Amino acid sequence: MSTPRPDPNHAVEVRGLTREYTTRSFFGGVTKVTKALDGIDFTVTKGELFGLIGPNGAGKTTTIKILTTLLTQTAGEAYILGLDVRKDLYEIRRRIGIVFGGERGLYNRVSALDNLHYFSDLYGVDPTVARSRIPELLKAVGLADRADERVEKYSRGMKQRLHIAKALIHDPELLFLDEPTIGLDPGGARDIRNMIRDMKKQGKTILLTTHYMFEAEELCQRVAVISKGKIVALDTPAELKKGVRDIAVIELRTYGATADYVDRLKQLPNVVRVVAELDSEVQTIRVQTPLGADLLSQVVSALPPDAKIIDRTIKEPTLEDAYLRLVEE
Repeated sequence: MSTPRPDPNHAVEVRGLTREYTTRSFFGGVTKVTKALDGIDFTVTKGELFGLIGPNGAGKTTTIKILTTLLTQTAGEAYILGLDVRKDLYEIRRRIGIVFGGERGLYNRVSALDNLHYFSDLYGVDPTVARSRIPELLKAVGLADRADERVEKYSRGMKQRLHIAKALIHDPELLFLDEPTIGLDPGGARDIRNMIRDMKKQGKTILLTTHYMFEAEELCQRVAVISKGKIVALDTPAELKKGVRDIAVIELRTYGATADYVDRLKQLPNVVRVVAELDSEVQTIRVQTPLGADLLSQVVSALPPDAKIIDRTIKEPTLEDAYLRLVEE
C-alpha cells in the first residue's frame, strides 16, 4: 500500500509519529524502552499560528526536534512543506527558522550585527540582500540602537529578540518557536508576543510551544494538548474551553495565604481543582467549582485569621483550566 502524498496546503503534516528511547544495562541488554512520542497525528495549515502545549516531559521538544530534522523518529511520518524529514533534511533546514528558549546559539563576544552577518553567510543569503535585510531585522526586533554592542552585554530578553532576528535572516516560510518567552520578565515576554503577532500578519506559518496557557490562548488559532507522548485534544482555544464550561473559577488575591489553606480548600465539597501561586508577596488562588459564587463564602472563611483579601472575582474558565482537566484525565 502506497503512502499518501502530503497535502500541499499543509506546512506541517504528522502521521503516527513515534519516538522511543532505549535504556541498556552495563552488559548491553535492553532494560527499558520509553516512548517519548506514541503515534501522534496533527497538521498545521500554511499561514496558521499553531500551538503545542503540555507539561514537562510530555513530548513537545521531542516533536520539535524531529520536525526540525535534529532527531530521527522511531516510526511514523512527518512532512515539512511537503518534504520528508528523513530524506529532505537539507532542503527543510533551508526553508525553516528555529527559536529555542534560552541563550545558547549566539556568539556573545561579537556584536548583534556580526552575529547576523555570520548567520546570513551560513544560510547562503545573497550579500546584497543581507546588507539591506539585517538593519531591517534589527529595527524590527528593537535592537537597531545597540547593533554594534557585544551580545554578552545584552539582557536575556534582548538575546531572545536577537534569536528571532537570526531565525528570520533567510526569510523562512515556517518558524518553530520553542518556549520563546521562558525566563523573560513580563515586559520582555510582551515584546516577544508582539513580534510573533507581527510575523503572523506577514504571512509566516508558526508552530509555537509554550508553558504559558494565556500565551497560547492569546496567540494561537488552534492548539494541540500533548500528555505522556499522546495528543489528548486538538481544537481552537474557544472550543477547548467548552470542555470546562460546567465550572466557574473563584480567584482570590491575598496577603498571607499558605499551603495549609490550599489543602483545606481542596477538601471542600464541590471543589474540582485548586491552583495556587504562593511564592510572591501577593498570593493568587484559583478555585474551580461548579457552584461558582455560591462557594465563595466557604472559600473566604477558610482563610487563616491573619490573611487579608486584596481582590476576589468569579471568572469564566480559561484555556489553562481546560488544559489542567485534559492533562489530569
